[in-house]
Amino acid sequence: MIGIDKSSRHTRILGHFGEYLVCNWLSRSGFEVSVVDHTGMDVIAYHPPSKQRLGITVKSRTRMQGTETDSVNIFEKAKNDRQKLLDACEAFSCEPWIGVYAECDTCADLFLTSLENCDRKYGARGENTAYRWRMTAMLVKEYESDPEVRHIRFDFRAENWWHNRALAATAK
Repeated sequence: MIGIDKSSRHTRILGHFGEYLVCNWLSRSGFEVSVVDHTGMDVIAYHPPSKQRLGITVKSRTRMQGTETDSVNIFEKAKNDRQKLLDACEAFSCEPWIGVYAECDTCADLFLTSLENCDRKYGARGENTAYRWRMTAMLVKEYESDPEVRHIRFDFRAENWWHNRALAATAK
């Protein structure tokens, strides 16, 4: 067990990490990518061979022990988040996509899929519907088998990190 002890800036740091993680994996896949500071959209990605342009909103969450299967909120109806993504994508001629990075003590998952695929398969209905990326074991298996959901699993193993040292010191 590694342990999680969030700093006061953890949420902001994790948000940036999720955006750059999406950029890294898209760049490794031949996309030209950039993090953007635009309402509703975090990343623009362009794939030259296919001429595909993605406008991506990225949501990143750290889940403490016992909350690993909690949903990740993508759009809040009251904030009109979905429409903000659609407006940004229209302004930049992009297809709307969703990125989700969810980590817990021992592993993390990165999911990337189109808004259209989410709407069609995972329950979002209507332009201003609140949407949550559900993380139950059954749905994660469904995402993993969906060819329209890009997925990467990361397993964490700390060999020599602060939590490991603190545990060793208290054991003496």
